[in-house]
Order: sequence, then structure tokens, then C-alpha cells
Amino acid sequence: MRAGAAGDSPPGLQIPAPTALGADMADDPPFVLGRPRFQQSTFYGRFRHFLEIIDPRTLFVTESRLKEAVQLLEDYKHGTLPPGVSNTELWAAQKIKQAIIHPDTNEKIFMPFRMSGYIPFGTPIVVGLLLPNQTLSSTIFWQWLNQSHNAGVNYANRNATKPSPTSKFILGYTGAVVSAVSIAVGLNALVQRANQFTPSTRLFIQRFVPFPAVASANICNVVLMRHGELEEGIDVLDSSGQIVGSSRIAAKHALIETALTRVVLPMPILVLPPIIMSGLEKTSLLRLYPRLVLPVHSLVCLAAFGLALPLAISLFPQMSEIETSQLEPEIATNTTSRTVVYNKGL
Repeated sequence: MRAGAAGDSPPGLQIPAPTALGADMADDPPFVLGRPRFQQSTFYGRFRHFLEIIDPRTLFVTESRLKEAVQLLEDYKHGTLPPGVSNTELWAAQKIKQAIIHPDTNEKIFMPFRMSGYIPFGTPIVVGLLLPNQTLSSTIFWQWLNQSHNAGVNYANRNATKPSPTSKFILGYTGAVVSAVSIAVGLNALVQRANQFTPSTRLFIQRFVPFPAVASANICNVVLMRHGELEEGIDVLDSSGQIVGSSRIAAKHALIETALTRVVLPMPILVLPPIIMSGLEKTSLLRLYPRLVLPVHSLVCLAAFGLALPLAISLFPQMSEIETSQLEPEIATNTTSRTVVYNKGL
């Protein structure tokens, strides 16, 4: 997490200062290991939390700095912190770890599949999806590339408390690609055959084809790639962080929340840019300098992506809470906690 006022770094540690990776907050709350710095019970708190999770600056954290951050958190956990370590440094260290390390496997997430890499690596794909005058081959290529990236992100940020065979990943990936390409190609063919539309109207409508294709494929992607969780369940934890059981009901909630997020996510990304660009392309500047259309289009897509991602993933907390009375009876009898939490995944 990010922190506010700078503190003195312990000897030998080079944790990024607040100006590099921290928030411009005057006061930091007391550090709690594994807990978000911002309240997760409100949308605004989750929004600020996920702004830190997707901060692309964490992509440039070196291996040595990551090890230093992890070690600082280990020292905190075991009560061996050097004197003078501030909340600022602890929040900054946790932010680095959460951006790079998977919470269940404790392994590094491949850079293009981290949430902090979603916008930098995904924006060129969005630009390609929204290019006008798509051919059959270009439609297939961009939908395939988009679902390949989404599949990698889904798998890398899944709930990994239970092992998942590679065959399930391949099944989910194949299903997502087939559904995305089929819907996109089918809708394009329908629009092309709609003789009642003028060529300009037909082109405008075609720009919106990627949204239903991507939204439908995103649901297919999440369900197929993570359906094993529905069969085996996912771990649920009590207030002290202890695993109290494996719940299929919690897994169902996790998949529904993730699927809803993946439907909301492409809305502003694939709907706003076509509307904005249809207006900008009529301006005298872009008519006079048509080579500026692609750079302007890219900037519009980048802005829409940067807005949509934190808004979408802030709909639900990553560590979601559920009442034990809603879960399987054997789990309710294993704990005295009224509620338990589970890793929804991203």
C-alpha cells in the first residue's frame, strides 16, 4: 500500500519513498499486515486500494527491492523490525509485495498478467479491437489476442488455494477464444448484411461490435477457467486468518462477482472510445491531419482503460466476506466467527 509522510529507512533497505510509489497522504493509519490501507467496506475505499494495486510504477520494482520489501514484512510479522521503521515504509513494502506476489501461491506473477500491467499491456489490444474497417482476419486476430491476454490475467490472479490442472486452463482459454471470435464475426456479418443502414451508419455500428463479443467471452473465460473451484470449493478464513474449511458456496459467490466485474470492465473501454472518436474524426484538425487519428485514438483508449479498470474491480473487495450461516453446515460448525472471508480473485 502507499503511504504518506516519509520516514527513516532501516539500514540496508531501499524501500521506495512515498514520492515514488506512495500516496500523498499526510497521515498513515497504523500498519496491519495483510490488511488494505483503505476501508474495504466502501466503494471509495476499494477504489483507492485498487488504484494502488494497478499502479504501473510497480512494474519497475527490481528483484532486490522486492526482496527487501518482503523481508521488511517478515521482520514485522516476527516482531524483529529495526528501530525507526515507519508506517509509511511498511505500507509501501506491502504495496510492492501485493502488486507482484500472488497471495495464495507466494510466487511472482508474470509481468503482463499482473493487474499493474493490465493497462500498459492491454491498451494496444483495445486500440486494435476498435480499429475501423476490420477485415475477417483482423477481427479474429484481435479477439484472439484479447482473450489470450484475459486468460493469462484470469489464471495468474485466480484463487489458488486449490491446485488446478493445466487441462482446465486450456479448456477455458479455448472456450473464451471460440466464443469471442464467433460473436464478433457473427455480429459483423449481420451488420454487413443490414441493407437498411447507410455505409457510414454501418461503420459506426461495427465499432460497437467488440463490446458484446468481449463481455460474453469474458464470462465464458472466467467460468471455464475457474469452474474447478465450483467442484472443489475454495478456502474460507476466520477473523484470525485460520482456514476453517473449503466451500463451494463461497466459490460460486467468487465466480459471480468476478464475472460481473469482467462485464462492467469493457463497457467504458469499448463503448466510450467509439462515441468520442466519431465526434473527434469530424473536427477540422483530424480531417486536415488524418495521421493523428491513430495516436488520438490510442490516447482515448488509454484514458478509458485507466478509468474503467479501477472502477470495475472496485465493485467487490478482493477478500470478500460472507456469513457462515450461508455456507455449508460443516463449515459453520468449525468456527465461532459469524463471518468468514475468501479470496475472490481478480
